[in-house]
Amino acid sequence: MSTALITAGPQNSIGLRSIAGRIGLLPALLVLLVAGMSAVDPQFYGIINILNILRNASLLAIVASGQALVIVAGGFDLSVGAVVALASVVTAKTMATTAAAFPGNTALIIASGVAAGLGCGIVVGLVNGFCVAKLKVSGFVVTLGTMSATAGVGLMITNGIPVYGMPDIFVKGFGRAQAFGLPTAVHVALIVILVMVFAQRRTLFGRYVYAIGGNVDAAVVSGVSIQRHIVGTYVVSSVLAALVGILLTAQVGSGQASFGGDRMMLQSIAAAVIGGVSLRGGVGRVEIVAISALFLTILGNALNLLHVDSRLQPVFLGVIMVAAVALDELSRRRNARV
Repeated sequence: MSTALITAGPQNSIGLRSIAGRIGLLPALLVLLVAGMSAVDPQFYGIINILNILRNASLLAIVASGQALVIVAGGFDLSVGAVVALASVVTAKTMATTAAAFPGNTALIIASGVAAGLGCGIVVGLVNGFCVAKLKVSGFVVTLGTMSATAGVGLMITNGIPVYGMPDIFVKGFGRAQAFGLPTAVHVALIVILVMVFAQRRTLFGRYVYAIGGNVDAAVVSGVSIQRHIVGTYVVSSVLAALVGILLTAQVGSGQASFGGDRMMLQSIAAAVIGGVSLRGGVGRVEIVAISALFLTILGNALNLLHVDSRLQPVFLGVIMVAAVALDELSRRRNARV
């Protein structure tokens, strides 16, 4: 393993230097955005709006954490939005079916639905990982295909109609509940982020993922199981997307094939890139990606409060994402000349 880290060291050090400026800039932009909106619109710091921002940011942070892991390993996962939708409808459908077969058995109903939803994420992740790692197909192409197929399956299951029939305790006692004044999604996101940070910094899996993204040839020479770890990144990404689908289902009270979609996929990539994850792989920290997810959520909320046309809002996301990529590339070239 040491050979991989030493060989990949120069590229990683350049990436870390370029990310350092971004890490310092992002909190500053976040503070400016919050301060500006607090001065412009009093509704911004209302408790309902704040809770809504935290809930949405938490959902995006969970998906973006998995997306970041894949990008750090040198890949892409375009299927996360479709997995969110599929997990939602499968969870709701399974709960409704189990409730009809075993009425009154709430624990079994909830457990079967959650297991089915997470199982969808595992299956999609394994397919993505197998095609990328074993068949050597581009991650962009593979996940683009699974995105289309997964979205189609979700629509076939529901015919575009929301699925109901979940236990009240799952919806009211979990999805819409608050603990210590914060929505359930916030607590789940904090747990996910802490686990991901620990995995990145303290486990061999996290170190190997950095090594693979930084210099795959050196990682191979060092004896790292490339295929297994690449498959692992895609599985983690899809499972986290499925988890968001389950959380959304519990929050709304129905399974819908319209959850996620292209918007969730684009936002997760944007959060990762703005958070300093290098598209070249080998560089990226989940905790900064979480801050980036909060920034993007607050920005979207601000645009809504300012009554900016919803058709124009993706333009802001696109401009910020392009600027982040350009900044990363300029920093990489400048540091390479040093």
